[in-house]
Amino acid sequence: MPDRDVIAERGRSLEDDYFRKKDRELVEKLQRAATAEQARTDLGRAAGLSDPAVLQELLDLGFTPDTVGLLPIVPILQMAWAEGGITSAERELIVRFARSRGIGAGGAADQQLTAWMTDRPSEAVFARAGRLIRAMLDSGSAPGLDAEDLVKYCESIASASGGVFGIGRISAEERTLLAGIAADLKGRNS
Repeated sequence: MPDRDVIAERGRSLEDDYFRKKDRELVEKLQRAATAEQARTDLGRAAGLSDPAVLQELLDLGFTPDTVGLLPIVPILQMAWAEGGITSAERELIVRFARSRGIGAGGAADQQLTAWMTDRPSEAVFARAGRLIRAMLDSGSAPGLDAEDLVKYCESIASASGGVFGIGRISAEERTLLAGIAADLKGRNS
């Protein structure tokens, strides 16, 4: 009989271990879900948005409550990167725009902006930014900013380093990109 008790105890022990492991996994899953929900809530508050799909897309692109203020700068960066790199004149205009939008020197958003001016953001960031900015503009959560302002700023970036003696300041490639950005920001198909 003692062998049966040992086998039964071993079985109960394995069963208890199994259920403790499952309980731990469930608690961790619930904690991850709560953390993700809190991140969406915090981002929504910072961005002035409430649509869960839009907030998830912002999170998927790497935006945080500290960096979501960079979203309106993305098309400007895209324009600056249009010809393969950002010139010092373009960099100065981008930083000036960022400061006017409340991006302080040395903060998380400023560090992200510096990284994006050094290494081109992923195509996904550029491709999805227009619609996300449109959602921000439509919600009224970007005070003092509208699609026309952003398009004008993109145009000033495009002309900042181009041309010779003022001729051909905006290349054909930049004009095409500018038209696409304008259409995205204004909510129209290009």
